[in-house]
Formats: sequence, C-alpha cells, structure tokens
Amino acid sequence: MALLADLTAATDPKLRELARRLAGRLFLDVSRRGPTRPRGVGKMVEQPYRPDGGDLDLDASLDPIVEAGAGRSAVDPERLRVRGWARPGTALCLLVDRSGSMGGKPLATSAVAAAAVAWRSPQDYSVVAFGTDVIVAKSQDSPKSGELVVNDVLALRGFGTTDLTSALRTACEQLSRSRAGRKVCVLLSDCRSTVDGDPVAAAAALDELVIVAPEGDSDEALAFARQVGAELATAGGPSSVADALAQLLG
Repeated sequence: MALLADLTAATDPKLRELARRLAGRLFLDVSRRGPTRPRGVGKMVEQPYRPDGGDLDLDASLDPIVEAGAGRSAVDPERLRVRGWARPGTALCLLVDRSGSMGGKPLATSAVAAAAVAWRSPQDYSVVAFGTDVIVAKSQDSPKSGELVVNDVLALRGFGTTDLTSALRTACEQLSRSRAGRKVCVLLSDCRSTVDGDPVAAAAALDELVIVAPEGDSDEALAFARQVGAELATAGGPSSVADALAQLLG
C-alpha cells in the first residue's frame, strides 16, 4: 500500500491516474472495520445556537438574554441554546497531520484512515489536513464520494510547521454543522505542535477527541491525550489504522 500511495504522485500521467484509481478502491476495501452509522429516529436535545438549529431554549438562554438587556448590549450567540433534533449515530471529523513526511507509509495510513471514516459515517463526516495551514478536504455538510476523498488525501504532500490549535478549532467548526447525537474528532498525529497556540483549550471545545498516534513515536501524543482526557491508540501503518479506529470508536 505504501508503494501504491507513492505511485499516485508518479510523473507519468497514465501511471499516476491508474495508481489513484486502484488506491481509492483498495483503501476503501481495507478500511472496512466496525459498523456503519446506525439509522433511526432522532430525539430533541439542547444544542449550541445555530440560525437553523431549532427553537430557542428560553430557560437555557435566559441568563445571557437578561445580562445583555441590563447592559444594553448585544446577546452573545455562543451562550444561547436551542432545542433541535439530534440524529442517531456519530458524526466524525478526521484531522490528518501533513506537517512531516507524507510519502509512502504515512500517506497510505492517512488515506486508509479517511476511507475508514467515510465507511463508518458516510453522510456525516469531514476530513481536514493540517500543517502550516489547514485544508478542508471534505466538509461536514457537503456530499463527496469516499473514493474522491481518498484521492484528495493521496494528493497531499508533507511540509511546514504543525498548527495543532487551528486544526482542532476547524474540527470544532465542522462538527458544529452536524446534528448527530455523538460528535467525535479523530486526530491522526504525533501531536508535536510547533506553532504558538493553545491546543488544550481548542480540544476542550470538542465534544469528544480520540487520537491515533504513530507506533513508536507516541510519547507526545500520549502526554497530550492525558492533558485533554482523550483516548489514544497507535497504528504502525495502513494495515492497522482501521483497527485502531475500531478500537477507539467501538
């Protein structure tokens, strides 16, 4: 799989296209571990305010409304709550660290992880790559086939610094678009942040964070997981990352 991932960047256009088609199908097959998201009837729950989120929950929003009225200021929308439908199942956001070497095994591992997320929650997931900047390869509320997402991940190349704080904030923003009952950020990284920021505070804004760290290089990821209360598993490469996700997500 590592060789196939490298071939997706071949200089020969025909070889590159063939490798991408084969990789997309193979990685989707390899990733199928664990159940897909269950379907069923949703339930009405309290949620953070969104314009389209539902009816305003007056009881839960009373304090910020009263405070704003007393101070003759605008109400802080982040303190408001609505009552809206929560879908059964799980929404996922995969964060792929592309700040280091992104060829061969690391690239194949990221692609299989993206395929696994697409398999588990095909209608409610996002994939975000981060390094110096943050790139949304697949947004939470936009349909895109798993094969196309895998191919986009395979087009990534590693470089630059590691902005973990911005990545976690982007995951929070993506997951806020979902109405799923469970929202999980999956962080595929060694968690070695090299950009100023507060990743602990950014992680605290997430409903749930799980971390998949590289086998043999997980010390900093383990320390970060302990700081933020996240579960952690390690993966030695593309053949084990789907099982690591199954362990973390159930």
